[in-house]
Amino acid sequence: MTSEIIAAADGSALGNPGPAGWAWYVNDECWGAGGWKHGTNNMGELKAVLELLKSTDHVADRPLKILCDSKYTIDSLTKWRHGWKKKGWKKADGKPVLNLDLFKELDAALVGRKCTFEWVKGHAGHPMNEAADERARAAATAYRDGKTPAQGPGFTLGEPVENKTSEAVSPSLSHSVENAPSTTADSSCAAAVDSEKNLWEESVFSDESTVRRILSEDFTWVTPTGKIINRDTVIQFRLNAFQSVKEPEIIATQSLGPDAVHILSTVQTPRANVMRTSLWKRTGGEWCLEFRQETAIPPAR
Repeated sequence: MTSEIIAAADGSALGNPGPAGWAWYVNDECWGAGGWKHGTNNMGELKAVLELLKSTDHVADRPLKILCDSKYTIDSLTKWRHGWKKKGWKKADGKPVLNLDLFKELDAALVGRKCTFEWVKGHAGHPMNEAADERARAAATAYRDGKTPAQGPGFTLGEPVENKTSEAVSPSLSHSVENAPSTTADSSCAAAVDSEKNLWEESVFSDESTVRRILSEDFTWVTPTGKIINRDTVIQFRLNAFQSVKEPEIIATQSLGPDAVHILSTVQTPRANVMRTSLWKRTGGEWCLEFRQETAIPPAR
């Protein structure tokens, strides 16, 4: 009988949203971790499961039991995922599913896997959960402090630890090693895109302090009618400003140097379909939105 793999998966966010980390853990010689400069706890929880599935893909014939302290993660993947998918990745209230990119990757990664989930109480002394939590929190702390987090040896069961290599790829830049940026320009674009996507999440743009941190002091927004809106007005009316009917679609990115990226996307807002131009600049290691302009897209004839 093929032996079962038992692993814990956990996420951590300092501020939620804020510097965030994820980790999966089997034992001290078999674990993985990473994170983002800016993310949520739920993102960390989901990413931990996704990376565990990827790391064990080469032993997909072995049953996998995942220990989670997040009922949101378990219910999302075992109860709600298929219904969301049938509805075009929308929830029962018709709103788009948050963290959609992660859920789509998880949906694909779970195909054909013998995977079960078990809820464990967090911060209650469960050895594997505590070990995963410690590593996820350490990754979040590293991103907060501008350091590179410990990524762990990866999945090493059945192979010598010394022969197991780990790609040194910053998780804030890519959801998978295969798509990792290979140049400074690509890295800048990917980091700016991550920041742009974070602003799609209501949990992010509804928080005033978070929006204040993301928007540059000189931020300007030009609306489809040509009206120029300043930073304070955008912050005041942030729920309307950043709301979209469905997830925007990024159609182009352009690096303007190591610390500036231009992003072009199409967005269906409650008021109109628009072409959106966003300029992100990196200041003090953080990506901030400097300028945004929207142009109405004429309806198709």
